[in-house]
Amino acid sequence: MTYIELRQAIIDYIEAGDPSFLDNIPNFVKSVEQKVYNIVQLPALRKNVTGSLSSGNKYLSLPSDWLSTYSLAIVKADGAYEYLLNKDVNFIREAFPYPAVSGTPTHYAIFDDNTLILGPTPNADLTAELHYFYYPQSIVDAGTSWLGDNFDTVLLYGSLVEANMYIKGEADTTALYQKQFDESLGKLKVLGDGKNRQDAYRSGQFRSPVM
Repeated sequence: MTYIELRQAIIDYIEAGDPSFLDNIPNFVKSVEQKVYNIVQLPALRKNVTGSLSSGNKYLSLPSDWLSTYSLAIVKADGAYEYLLNKDVNFIREAFPYPAVSGTPTHYAIFDDNTLILGPTPNADLTAELHYFYYPQSIVDAGTSWLGDNFDTVLLYGSLVEANMYIKGEADTTALYQKQFDESLGKLKVLGDGKNRQDAYRSGQFRSPVM
C-alpha cells in the first residue's frame, strides 16, 4: 500500500473530507509509525555504521536516526570483531571510576539520546561498528515503506484509530479499529520479535516465543 492509497483509504473509512482533517492525515500516519517502531524491532529497520573511537574520549556520538542499539563492536587491525557488553551508566561509572585510566573498551551504556559512554576510556584511536535500529523515512514522505509493502493493516487501522479520535467519532468505532490494530500489531510482533529471532545468539536481544 502506497501513501496515496493509505490516505484515500482513511478518507473512505472515516468519510470526512474537510481541509483540517485532510491536513492532519500525515500526522495520523506518522504517529502510528512511531508507535510501531518503538514496539517491534524489525530486521528491516537495522543499520550498520562504522566510525572511530578517539583516544582519551569516553563518549561516542550516535547517528541522528538512531532508535536503539543492537550491538557495538571494536574492529581490530586483523578484521576480528570484539563485541562490547551493554550495561547502564551506573555500572560504567562504578567499574571504571577514573576516566584518565584508559584501555580497550569492553563495555558501553546509553548516556543520553545522542551519546554512548564507554568503559574504559579508549587508549588509542579505534575503529568501531555500530549495529542499530533506526527510524526509517515515513511513508508520508517516501511514498512507500516496508510497513506499507508488508503490513499495511498496521498502518491503516492505527491511522483509523487516530483519525476517528480526531473527529470525535463513536467510541465503539474507535474500539473496533483499535482491536484490528492490536491484532495486526500482534502478528507483526510474531514476525519481528519471534520468527526472525529463533536463532538469536545475543542473550540481550528481545525475543517473543513462537508457537
